[in-house]
Amino acid sequence: MPRYAQLVMGPAGSGKSTYCSTMTQHVEALNRSVQVVNLDPAAEHFDYPVMADIRELIQVDDVMEDDSLRFGPNGGLVFCMEYFANNFDWLEESLGHVEDDYILFDCPGQIELYTHLPVMRQLVEQLQQWEFRVCGVFLVDSQFMVESFKFISGVMAALSAMVSLEIPQVNIMTKMDLLSPKAKKEIEKYLDPDMYSMMEDSSHTIRSTKFKKLTKAICDLIDDYSMVRFLPFDRTDEEGINIVLQHIDFSIQYGGPGGQGAKGR
Repeated sequence: MPRYAQLVMGPAGSGKSTYCSTMTQHVEALNRSVQVVNLDPAAEHFDYPVMADIRELIQVDDVMEDDSLRFGPNGGLVFCMEYFANNFDWLEESLGHVEDDYILFDCPGQIELYTHLPVMRQLVEQLQQWEFRVCGVFLVDSQFMVESFKFISGVMAALSAMVSLEIPQVNIMTKMDLLSPKAKKEIEKYLDPDMYSMMEDSSHTIRSTKFKKLTKAICDLIDDYSMVRFLPFDRTDEEGINIVLQHIDFSIQYGGPGGQGAKGR
C-alpha cells in the first residue's frame, strides 16, 4: 500500500515549522492521521510532537564543536545532512511501516540542499523505494515577495528545487495573516504572475541594458515553464488551509486509485 509524504522546504524563516504545526492540527481535525519528522539538525524547538528527530542522529552544534572538523554553521549543516544520507537506515527504523502513513518532513532552510547538493534528491529516491508518494511543498515568506525583483528571486529558488528533485511541487506564500490589507491586495498579482507585466513594472529601476536583457531572459524562462504558481497560506483561514491540503493530496493521489486515504475524510 502506498504511503504519503510532504517535503516541507523553503529558505530559513519562511515558516516551515509553523506550516507543519498548522497543517498537523488541520489534518487531525479532519480525523486523519499525520506525523511529523524533523530533518533540521539545527532546529531549536517546535510546538508539535515528532515521530523522528534527526538531532537524535546528529546535531549541528556537535559538528561545529568538533576540533577535527572545524565547520561553521552552514558547513556543519551540510555535513550533518550528508551524514544523514549515509544513514538512511536510521530513518527507516524510525518510520517503521504503517499502511497509509501521511508524514510531513520539516526540512532545513539552506537553499543549496535543494539546488546543487544531492542529499535531498537521494532522500526522495529512498522514500520512493519505501513506497512513499512524495510532494514537495516550497514555502516563501509573502512579506519578502512584495517587490518584483524579490519575487523573481523566490520563483527561481522554487523552480530550481522543482527541477532538481523531479517530484510534484506545490508552492506556497506563507504568513499572509501578517500582511496589511493593502499588502494583501498588492500580493494577489504574484500568486498567478504575469512575468512580462512584472518586468515592465520593474524596468524603471534597472538602468543597465545588460541587466534588462538578463531580467527578460529570466522572465522568459519562468514563463516558458508555466509551472510556478503560488497558493496563499494564512494560518487563521481554515478554508484556505484546506485548499492547500487538497492541492497536495491531489498531487500524490491521496485517497485516489491505489490509496486508502479517503477512509479518514
